[in-house]
Amino acid sequence: MILKFKGGFFVKVKLIEYTPNPEKVVSMAAKLCYSSVGVDDIEKDLTDEKVDKFLNMLINIGHESPIEHVNFTFAVEGISRSCSHQIVRHRIASFSQQSQRYVTLGSFEYIIPPEIESIPEAKKIFIESMEKDQKAYDELVDILFKKHFNNFSEDGKTEKEAKLLAQKKSIEDARYVFPNACETKMVFTMNARSLFNFFKHRCCERAQWEIREMATLMLKEARKAAPIIFKNIGPNCVAGACPEGKMSCGKINEIRQKFKQL
Repeated sequence: MILKFKGGFFVKVKLIEYTPNPEKVVSMAAKLCYSSVGVDDIEKDLTDEKVDKFLNMLINIGHESPIEHVNFTFAVEGISRSCSHQIVRHRIASFSQQSQRYVTLGSFEYIIPPEIESIPEAKKIFIESMEKDQKAYDELVDILFKKHFNNFSEDGKTEKEAKLLAQKKSIEDARYVFPNACETKMVFTMNARSLFNFFKHRCCERAQWEIREMATLMLKEARKAAPIIFKNIGPNCVAGACPEGKMSCGKINEIRQKFKQL
C-alpha cells in the first residue's frame, strides 16, 4: 500500500491481487507463439533467464498481446469523483465504486486541489462551499425521508420497512448536491496491456494532477509485482519521443529520470 498526502487528504493505492507469477505466464504465452512447443512442455526449462529474454523480446518488438494474459486489481481511496470519472474512461477494465445511492454520507470527505490549498483565501472559500453542500444534503435527506416514509407507511409497509425504503429513496436524490470534489473509493482491474496504455496517458505531465499522481503510485506497485514487464513503462516520453507537440511539458529528461528511479 502507498499513502501520499495530497490536498488535505491521503490517497491510498493498494495492489490487492494480480495473476500469480505474471511474468512467467506472459513468457509461456510468448514461448507458445515463437516455438513449436506443445502445451505439455510450455513451462519446461523456463528459467528466470529465459523469462527475462522472452519479456524483453516482446517489449522490443512491440508484441504486446501476450501481456494481456495477466491482470492487476487495484483498490484506491482518497480520490475525487472528478478523478474517478477520468479513470472509467479507460474502457478495457472492470470497475467497482462506492455508491452514493446506498451509502449515506453524513459527513462527506472531499479533495482540495493543491493550488487551492496553497492560497488561504481560496481554501477558505472552498471549505465554506463544501460545508454548504453538506448542510444542503442533510436537509434534503430529512425532507425527502419524511415524504417517502409517509408514502410507504400509507402503502401498508411496516415502520421498519418504511424507514429502510425511505432512507434509500432520500439519499439517492439528495446526492445530486455533492460536488466533483467529493471523495470516493474504487476497485478496478486491468490487464497489463491496458495498464501500459493507462500509464502512458495518465503518468504524463499533461494529465490532471490527481490522476497523474494516482497513476504514478499504481505504476510503482505494478513494478514490484512484475518488474520486467513494467520496467520501461511510464508516460510516452519514457521510451520514445514526446507525442504532445506544442503541448509538451518540455521536461523530457527530468521525466525520464523520474520514472527510471521510481
